[in-house]
Amino acid sequence: MDSLSQIVLGAALAGAIAPAAHRRAALLAGAALGTLPDLDSLPIMLFTDNPVSLMTMHRSLSHSLFVLPLVAWLVWWGFRRRGKRVAEAPVRWFWAILLALVTHPLLDAFTVYGTQLLWPLRTPPVMWSSVFIIDPLYTVWLLVACVLAWFAQQRALAQRALVAGLLLSTSYLGWSLAAKAVVDARATQDLAALGLRDAPRFSVPMPFNTLLWRVVAMTPDGYVIGDRSLAADQGPISFTGYKSNVQALSGARNIEAVQQLRWFNRGFMRAQITDGKLVLSDLRMGLEPDYSFNFVVAERAGHGEWQAIPPAQPQSGYRAPVAHGELKKALRTLWLRIWRSPSDDRLPLAEANRS
Repeated sequence: MDSLSQIVLGAALAGAIAPAAHRRAALLAGAALGTLPDLDSLPIMLFTDNPVSLMTMHRSLSHSLFVLPLVAWLVWWGFRRRGKRVAEAPVRWFWAILLALVTHPLLDAFTVYGTQLLWPLRTPPVMWSSVFIIDPLYTVWLLVACVLAWFAQQRALAQRALVAGLLLSTSYLGWSLAAKAVVDARATQDLAALGLRDAPRFSVPMPFNTLLWRVVAMTPDGYVIGDRSLAADQGPISFTGYKSNVQALSGARNIEAVQQLRWFNRGFMRAQITDGKLVLSDLRMGLEPDYSFNFVVAERAGHGEWQAIPPAQPQSGYRAPVAHGELKKALRTLWLRIWRSPSDDRLPLAEANRS
């Protein structure tokens, strides 16, 4: 999730658990601990400039449920020896520190990027993919709760606000999983009708909401994409097929960068040949045809075989500057799609985009 969500989640948990007399200190400590795991990008960048490694090593050691409890104990032990507040309520402060840390990777696992909760075990990253990386309806309750608690301090209002914020934000995560289950059930039925019952697939919410979803399924020659609005759509999901150079991907399967990416994204990637080089795009993040993570990983050798090259990451649509007018149009189109099916004659999307 985004940094603000992690900050207010850590702050709310620590503020709710620590003694009321320590509330402001707990809010600050929880905010710092809540964002601490994401600092792993800094040391990673000191050791490698390989963009594939940067992507696959992020959310690993610092997000591991095997590592963070030890970090929590070390932080608690250090402040208990030197900090008066922790010494006054050691048990409550231990749980405040521990939960502020471990809830960070757990929240990240609700996104599609993937989080290596069981590092150093070589299991694929966990990606429950039920919330977008930025979702105001998750964050706002925690933000309001932390602001109220900061000013209410030791009053009962502070504790009630923090508990309410945590309950509402957690309930929203529960709703996101229920919404995903509904979309997945519909997608399973509709993909079976296309002969893709057993095709690898994933679903992910579109930006800033959990009402509009995107479903991607892999096919023998590429992939299909469909979207589903829980507020507007009634019939089957309409899927559109796209080509991927599966032959090139198969030919480069022994290249280390390809293996890393296949493990990390579970094979949900598009392969293209551009200027004689193999470009892999992570299908989980971004929209067709512009994906957020694209990697040049190989080039043709003399006999037509693929040989590894130092991975490079060309600028993607995700990082390219977006004009204010384009962003406004994209958000408006997204909003209209949530409430209108493409077949809705009351307000066709094409007409809405022209207005």
